[in-house]
This record gives sequence, structure tokens and C-alpha cells, in this order.
Amino acid sequence: MDKNLDATKGQAIYSSLVLKVYDLWVLGISNSFIWRCKSSTILSFLNKHFSPNHLDVGVGTGYYINKCDFKDLDRLGLMDMNQNCLNASAHLLNRFSPVFYTQNVLEPIQGAIASFDSISINYLLHCLPGTMSDKSIVFDNLNKILNPRGVIFGSTILTGGVPRNAAARKLMAIYNKKGIFSNEEDSLRQLNEELSKRYSKFSVVTEGCVALFWAQK
Repeated sequence: MDKNLDATKGQAIYSSLVLKVYDLWVLGISNSFIWRCKSSTILSFLNKHFSPNHLDVGVGTGYYINKCDFKDLDRLGLMDMNQNCLNASAHLLNRFSPVFYTQNVLEPIQGAIASFDSISINYLLHCLPGTMSDKSIVFDNLNKILNPRGVIFGSTILTGGVPRNAAARKLMAIYNKKGIFSNEEDSLRQLNEELSKRYSKFSVVTEGCVALFWAQK
């Protein structure tokens, strides 16, 4: 992997302690008042695309999976390179009997994994290093375990082509300087371009400075 695409820095902040306040700070305060896209809006979007055979990538605390409206869930996979996130989500989502995959999605998927009908990558892209073109290797890697006509979907925080209030501009600058975010060059146009290269059908809508997207092979 290109040394400039080292994903470890963006995920290293998610210690057990940080995850204890993540839902309040990110999903409560930041989404509502800084990024201007409420968590309820994101959950409503995600609920439209979950399938009974689903993989969640970049699991965070497991909040959205825990809240989602699964009708009949046959198989749930949880993929992350941060063991703290996998541990937190394991505790919250135990009732679904999930299968866990420790994986850096900037690299080819390791091991034999049966394909999924839906894959979510929620609030993942803006944490990955490189340009939108660089980090879109994620789509190529995950497509290998996405069934034909399967749907990949999620959300990401952008800097270009979306409205940003003063708080959003300031917090993004801080996060990018610390390496928590790497989205200084991420734009709505570039996201559309990368999806169009890979998928026959896709859609991107925005709320505040958040892009909500889905794509199908």
C-alpha cells in the first residue's frame, strides 16, 4: 500500500474512552449543529438500503445498526481495522450474532468471505487518507464481496460543493490537521465522478455538508 495512504492515523483516535462519548459528540452535537445533517436523517437514509445479508464497514459504536429497521436479518458482518470499535459494536449488537472482520479496506480484502447483498460505509471516506480518487479504492475492494445487483451505500462529510458554516470549517480544519479527517480536497463533484466510474446506477444527495450516497453494480 502507498505509504501516503496509511489509514492507521485516522482510526487511531477511536480509543475505548473516545467511543464512550462518540455518540453524544458526533451523532448528537456535531451532526445536528456543525455538519447540519441530523443522525435521524442519516438513519432514515440507511434504512432504505439495508438487506437481510448485510456488511457494515467502519462500525464506530454500532449505533446505526442497532437503531436500524431490519425486517429479517439472516447475516450481519462488521468490518473495521480498529479492535476497539469492533469490541464496542460486539457488545451492542450481540443479539444479531454478527461475524467480525478485522480489515483495512484500503487494501485487498483478506480471506474467503461470502458476498453480501448490501454494504454500508457510513462516515468512513472522510477519515481515509488521500484524495477522493485515492480513497475510492475502497469501492473496488468491497465490490469483490458485493453480490451482483448488490448495493453499497453510506455517507461522508465533504468540503467542496456543499454549504459549510463557520463551525464546520473550523472543526474540519482542526480534524484535518490532527489527521482525524482527511477530506480537505473531498468534493461533491469528485464523489459523483468516482461513483460513475464504477457503478451503473448511483445517487448522491446532500444535507448540510454531508453527502448521502448509494450505488449499484
